[in-house]
Amino acid sequence: MPSLKLKSLIYCFFLGAVSISGIGVLSAQHQNVLTANLDGESKEIRIQQEFTYQNNSNVTLSTLYFNDWAHAYASKNTGLAKRFSEEFKKSLHLAKKEERGYTTIISAVDDEYRGLFWRRTTELDILKIELNSPLPPGESTKLFLTYTIKLPENKFTPYGYDKKKNSFYLKDWYLTPAYFDGTWHLYSNKNLEDLYTGVTETVVNFVYPPHLYLASNFTILGNSNFPNGQMAQLSATQQKNCEILLSPQKRFETHVTPQMTVITDIEASKYGEIGKGISINRVTEFIENNLGKFPHSQLLVSQLDYEKNPLYGINQLPSFIRPYEEQFQFEMKFLKTALINILEETLFLDPRKEQWLSDAIANYLMIAYVEKYYPDQKLLGKLSRIWGIRSFNLAKMDFNEQYPFLYMLTARTNLDQPLNTSNDSLIKFNQKIANKYKAGLGLSYLASYIGKEKVDKSIKTFYKHYKLSQVKTLDFESILKRETNIDIDWFFNEYVSTDRKIDFKIKKVEKTEDSLRVTIKNKKGTNVPISLFGLKNDSVVSKYWFSDINTIKTVTIPKNGEKRLVLNYDQKIPEFNQRDNWKSLGGFFSGNKKLKFTFFRDSENPYYNQVFYVPILNFNIYDGWTPGMRLYNKTLLERPFVYDFAPSYSFREKAFVGSGRVTYRKYLSKSGLYVANYSVAGSTYHFQANSRYSTITPSVTFGWRPSNLISNKREFLNLRYVNVLRDKAENLGDFETPPDYSVLNLRYTNRNPGIINYISWFADAQHASDFSKVAFELEYRKLFENNRQFNFRFYAGKFIRNKTTEYKDPNYFSFALDRPTDYLFDYGYLGRSEDSGIYSQQIIIAEGGFKSFLPQEYRFANDYLTTINTSVNLWRWIEVYSDLGYVKNKGVSGKFVYDSGVRLNLLTDYFELYFPMYSNNGWEVAQPQYGEKIRFIVTVSPKTLIGLFTRKWF
Repeated sequence: MPSLKLKSLIYCFFLGAVSISGIGVLSAQHQNVLTANLDGESKEIRIQQEFTYQNNSNVTLSTLYFNDWAHAYASKNTGLAKRFSEEFKKSLHLAKKEERGYTTIISAVDDEYRGLFWRRTTELDILKIELNSPLPPGESTKLFLTYTIKLPENKFTPYGYDKKKNSFYLKDWYLTPAYFDGTWHLYSNKNLEDLYTGVTETVVNFVYPPHLYLASNFTILGNSNFPNGQMAQLSATQQKNCEILLSPQKRFETHVTPQMTVITDIEASKYGEIGKGISINRVTEFIENNLGKFPHSQLLVSQLDYEKNPLYGINQLPSFIRPYEEQFQFEMKFLKTALINILEETLFLDPRKEQWLSDAIANYLMIAYVEKYYPDQKLLGKLSRIWGIRSFNLAKMDFNEQYPFLYMLTARTNLDQPLNTSNDSLIKFNQKIANKYKAGLGLSYLASYIGKEKVDKSIKTFYKHYKLSQVKTLDFESILKRETNIDIDWFFNEYVSTDRKIDFKIKKVEKTEDSLRVTIKNKKGTNVPISLFGLKNDSVVSKYWFSDINTIKTVTIPKNGEKRLVLNYDQKIPEFNQRDNWKSLGGFFSGNKKLKFTFFRDSENPYYNQVFYVPILNFNIYDGWTPGMRLYNKTLLERPFVYDFAPSYSFREKAFVGSGRVTYRKYLSKSGLYVANYSVAGSTYHFQANSRYSTITPSVTFGWRPSNLISNKREFLNLRYVNVLRDKAENLGDFETPPDYSVLNLRYTNRNPGIINYISWFADAQHASDFSKVAFELEYRKLFENNRQFNFRFYAGKFIRNKTTEYKDPNYFSFALDRPTDYLFDYGYLGRSEDSGIYSQQIIIAEGGFKSFLPQEYRFANDYLTTINTSVNLWRWIEVYSDLGYVKNKGVSGKFVYDSGVRLNLLTDYFELYFPMYSNNGWEVAQPQYGEKIRFIVTVSPKTLIGLFTRKWF
């Protein structure tokens, strides 16, 4: 590190350069001068900050607030840590102190060097500083702040240090003023890229280790080397925050275009430097022509910024199977990252409450860019030309059709949220993808309705007049309304401000000699305009717009040779259901949809009745491997009515087996009672050699959820009637229980599966001809701050009446201590009737939940059963468990039971191993054939495993 004298000389030199350049006389709301010294070994930045706060409000201030987002990594109770737990990410919770980031405040004084009282808010990453003297309107005050920032490792977010690459990425790293407009806007860091700070004129004197290259969004006024270090002076006027990237290699290149100077390291492995330069010129020209002049001296477009907001979809496949041409791939990456950075650094909207407008402009321009330069680009790119793929409807979709498609992923599952929802109240998929796409699509919808030139002009006017100043979405609304005499209140009142779906259908068409009378029905009641196209031989021959259709409206259009009428043919409108958008004018039979069989699941094609098929292969030890064919109608987007049949053939039994289900799902509201499912399911397999079972189960399920969609809490009430039919070969003898039986089952489930606090419970009641029983289960998991996880489960079951004790097998319907008989055929046993061998060691934690095989008289209860199962981790996924229970059978005394052992919790609920140690059996480890006592949990269901990865998004 340089000596104090040398640093002072360099600092004075840079201050002189600032004065000469005239930067010091430029006006800004606040003045900010920092001297920051990065220690490459300790990963700490020592900062001395001189901040001049200008009170531009009409309120006298006695308190100032500063964003200290670097401190968001400091503990397990910050807003960032809580956000991660909602997304099932526990990396920050489990982090060691040396991996975390935090701020240590050394001193805070005013311009008279009097100490200032400060404290942290409850979210911990915002500082409240009490002024020694009130600050009247129009006046300014200086604060001198000295503090140290410990950078976090970049394993939590992209920010901090990368110990493998010896690189640093600094953003939102120093204290910045919270924005005040009569109200303090205090936003905690939640990894949402939405710091809201007052605009400043900033100078940063940055000292950093040798052998590192620096890139920044600020202007680099100068850079000097000295023994054991380097120093750069960075400056900016009317910018929010200084972004710095340091790396051992010189990754960034400077491209000087007629529109702006670009510093970038966007990767394009197979795209040459000349090609990249041409593409950057094309993109910057497009941005200036369609948005406006970038006001700063340079634009930073980094690969790290791109990776925070990538082009979601198949472009994220590995590079060796990437479907797009390198030029298109590079331009879209560069365009998206550049637009996001430009709008963030020049349009000072409230980024948490009004982010939708920046998203709308960015994605609207991306749609326009593809329409202009790549109008024939397909969503699957080169894959759409491959035999076997090109027949899919997904392969025929244009690139821009991804916008309504991905938005509809949440709209169809009733998880969509209004565009003006606060950023920290959006579920991750909406915050990252769906709402951004809906916003851009909304402007495209509006442009199609009032004219593209009017929306284009409004965007440029808005950017020209409001860049580099505080602005609100109302300003954009007023500009749009001045550009057109068409009523567009629906766009802001319905499209932006609500989550109401858009769904129209053509109810009927009446022909006259020279016109067509078309009756259009608004199925959702959302008062927005709808487009109507007339088609002849797949060519558009007419187009009309109709508005103010609250329920049903009949309109008259002239005949123009149309053979088919289609609503929203160009898909500019994100419509909920397009399957009823068309009417054929060629007679009744010509209007019937044809049946189309497609291998594997595809996107929705509204002109066909789609049936999908895919080979399947299942296994259990009685049927062996059972190949079959799955037939279903579920598309990539959810639909209300779904059927799914999977006929298979058992080579071991030489018989047909399989399963099927028909389901109708109805979403009722956004919160509270939000969904109802009605279904009929059936299955037929073998439960032992030459012994078949079949089930038929009608059911209805109601679901509740809170108004906060980020919450993982759900409640369900399920009523089903399980009908079981069993038969055996004659040489196997009679059943020891009735072969056929029916059980009426009612269950209420309450779940809140957090990564830090997991709680789930249910109450269950069953009624059959020979028994009635009730049961209760509570499961709780707690991840403590010392990274210990405690698991607790309580189960209690009681027979209200029980005539099954008279059966030859009195335990078939009993409560089980260690392995339920599964008479309702709910569980995925590989060998459900086994009582010895490896398949008998499979455990499903249900009913008693014991892991040890206890003597037969302990294993079942025909009166009542109560158990407690606990475990705690010793190191990572190694845990110790213990179980305690009470088993009561009719006519005999109850018995206390217990067991304990070691649990390898490799993936909770998906792959676990249990090694019994001590139980009612004694020391089990010392007993013979110990390997047969080990229990395992394994999940082979693809749907269940996929849910493990998608849960953080939805």
